[in-house]
Amino acid sequence: MARITASVFTSHVPAIGAALDLGKTQEPYWQPVFKGYEFSKQWMKEHRPDVVFLVYNDHATAFSLDFIPTFAIGTAAQFQPADEGWGPRPVPVVQGHPELAAHIAQSVIQDDFDLTIVNRMDVDHGLTVPLSLMCGQPPAEDFHWPCPVIPFAVNVVQYPVPSGRRCFQLGQAIRRAVDSFDQDLNVHIWGTGGMSHQLQGPRAGLINKEFDNAFLDQLIADPATLAQKPHIDYVREAGSEGIELVMWLIARGAMSDCNGQGGQPRVAHRFYHVPASNTAVGHLILEDASAA
Repeated sequence: MARITASVFTSHVPAIGAALDLGKTQEPYWQPVFKGYEFSKQWMKEHRPDVVFLVYNDHATAFSLDFIPTFAIGTAAQFQPADEGWGPRPVPVVQGHPELAAHIAQSVIQDDFDLTIVNRMDVDHGLTVPLSLMCGQPPAEDFHWPCPVIPFAVNVVQYPVPSGRRCFQLGQAIRRAVDSFDQDLNVHIWGTGGMSHQLQGPRAGLINKEFDNAFLDQLIADPATLAQKPHIDYVREAGSEGIELVMWLIARGAMSDCNGQGGQPRVAHRFYHVPASNTAVGHLILEDASAA
């Protein structure tokens, strides 16, 4: 039986990818950000999964305003890094896990969630920056990510976007799907995006530390109530792009305590830093109670 043993939550700021790729990680501005992920990279080596199910949002690279799936699962054998206007990031091709992805699609769709099945797409910074932060930059002589990744894209760019409640329930359905897969696999589920930020308008540059840390507190202790938070609260308190945080509820909903299977997860690591580019960086690692 496959099992979800941990969830990882992190911002996916594009400027973080640029700092990594251009060798700026030791500059005074960036040092505090990357210091917050030193534990995470070591943790990842010690808790290496067989597969990562990575929830992120596409930034008009795989999808455009001509075609906007609410939830899209990547079922291909591999995914190329996207060219977002300045060339693809110098990172490895992402290897998929078609068997598990197809099983999750089958199970979740039969569980009454409508997914778009994607057999070919490029993946942008929303997916590759979290991989770089958690895994480091793979050396030239061993240029691959440490495990296969199933990309799961959520529309949080063009309204209407899914509710936090729907995302939380989807995470529970993904848990059921993974539990029913008949291969012995250690699966991590990652929720990415956020935290508070706004990229345009009179409030451009908005960062709300109090909201961000309260969100992290409640994500750990009371995710079911957090899932009821309406969209307008995210927009009002966390900025127009703060709505990305609903994707974290997918990963949290997939943990055993949200599925009647065990106690609360263990907080392995928590990190928060302002600023990184024009946003806050939030990061959390939760180890599932069933993995103890």
